[in-house]
Amino acid sequence: MRTASVTRETAETAITVEINLDGTGSYANSTGVGFFDHMLDQLARHALIDMKIEAKGDLHIDDHHTVEDVGITLGKALTEAMGDKRGITRYGSCLLAMDDALVRCALDLSGRPYLVWNVELPTAKIGTFDTELVREFFQAFSTHGGITLHVDALHGLNSHHIAEAAFKSVARALRDALEPDPRKADAIPSTKGTL
Repeated sequence: MRTASVTRETAETAITVEINLDGTGSYANSTGVGFFDHMLDQLARHALIDMKIEAKGDLHIDDHHTVEDVGITLGKALTEAMGDKRGITRYGSCLLAMDDALVRCALDLSGRPYLVWNVELPTAKIGTFDTELVREFFQAFSTHGGITLHVDALHGLNSHHIAEAAFKSVARALRDALEPDPRKADAIPSTKGTL
């Protein structure tokens, strides 16, 4: 089973992440940040990763530390659950439409983190959530998950739709990249022999 449980505690946050990469997309995410929980639920559901996240953070300051640290911890859990990456497809992409929003994601589970983020969110807030934190989450997730991650918003008018399309697009691409390669289930997908 490709599973992991990772706990991270700092002076600002205490976070536990449990994931199963071969799940059904079940989720129980509780960060104290409503919109962010909704996005994490989308990530789990559309990647078919069972995900349970418990986070307690310094929300009296703002949501930044909680969102970023969840990204760090989830990235570490992904890395642990993948192990040596033997048999994975490695690459994934998705062009996802959600109402007015159209978001493209392409990713590589290469172990070489890099984020290209071409997503403009037209408002500073979605409810009480700072929209700039969407990028902060994906920066932390890609860095600590060892993911080369490109996300481009091609169209969009509504910040909620654009952000949600980004999470769903990454989820679908991640789902494809994590799938076992039926032609090379016993091999690491690299000419180097390691990822």
